[in-house]
Amino acid sequence: MVWNDLIAGKASRFPGARGRIPNFVGAEAAAERLRGTSQWEQARTVKSNPDSPQWPVRQRALEDGKLVFMAVPRLANPEPFFYLDPDDLADTPRAASSIKGATRSARTIRVEDMEPVDLVVTGCVAVDPTGARMGKGGGFSDLEYALAWEAGLIGPSTVVATTVHEIQVLDPDLIPLADHDMGLDLIVTPERVINCPRRTGSPGVRWEELTDEKIASIPLLAALRPSTPTPDG
Repeated sequence: MVWNDLIAGKASRFPGARGRIPNFVGAEAAAERLRGTSQWEQARTVKSNPDSPQWPVRQRALEDGKLVFMAVPRLANPEPFFYLDPDDLADTPRAASSIKGATRSARTIRVEDMEPVDLVVTGCVAVDPTGARMGKGGGFSDLEYALAWEAGLIGPSTVVATTVHEIQVLDPDLIPLADHDMGLDLIVTPERVINCPRRTGSPGVRWEELTDEKIASIPLLAALRPSTPTPDG
């Protein structure tokens, strides 16, 4: 529904809306509005998704001297995060904060080599003012959050924010929620900032909800998977 509405409203842009975290008209304006919040000003370290609509956010984080941890797409690396140091970039903050540019300016690191995160920026397909969010269905944002939580890099004081188009902001109760879904503290559009009520939940990895295929596709999960007791104990 949201993908269709973005396309019909001429609010989507390259590389298109359908089947992805949609890039949207006004992404730069939303990033600037996020940049003006107190939560942004107080953050020294930012963990961000690698998708196109949050590229302006990553750029501004580097311009403002913040350390940026960007997830490797689909966590498909034993070292699943890019480490971007604003004082050690091979390119401009704009170029370095792209997926392609990160391969030149960043090094990949393990979760245990990350620093505590002050601000999590996540990509969304749909959100609502209660802080509910929906991605494109892969569950990678929730897994990144859960892994960082278990490593002690994210805690109750860590702010979770997203930038979206107004079309992506739905009425409450339209987005189905599971216990493992992370909630949003800030929703930022080109027009406004929505402060969401804090949700409580269990943000750690829920191994019983992960399929063998999902675990096998993510090297870090495969390495961390708890051993299964043998029949004889």
